[in-house]
Amino acid sequence: MRAYLVVIDETQEAKAALRFAARRAARTGGTVEILALIPQQEFVQWGGVQAAIEEEARLRAEAAVVQASGAIVEEAGVRPSITVKQGDPVKAVSEMLKERQDIAAFVLGAAAEDAPGPLITHFSGNAGSLPCPLMIVPGHLSDEALDQLS
Repeated sequence: MRAYLVVIDETQEAKAALRFAARRAARTGGTVEILALIPQQEFVQWGGVQAAIEEEARLRAEAAVVQASGAIVEEAGVRPSITVKQGDPVKAVSEMLKERQDIAAFVLGAAAEDAPGPLITHFSGNAGSLPCPLMIVPGHLSDEALDQLS
């Protein structure tokens, strides 16, 4: 079964990418794999403080995923799989693309006004070596425009 991989955070462009992927999955009989990334936290001298910082980051990421996945289940009728990884975002995505043979497309959202983020910069520069197509969805598109495209 074909799966669309989407990296999710709290940004509008991530929500646009998720909407696009969910609608494509619904139309093609596929699934959606949501990847929530937790940045590696700076080392804190006291272990308890470090653990609390990491747990807070994990809870924030999980809350964003739950909110986003609830919306796509209602909207497109697609139940996503959710993975949460900590560390370098490029490395985490690269590992997931290597591990999962069922990923048919990697979908990223582009910010409407800012420069491309590190994931778009890295993966668009290396798109020829990816195991699947890279789809970049403009983050400023309305829901109606996304629905027409997908």
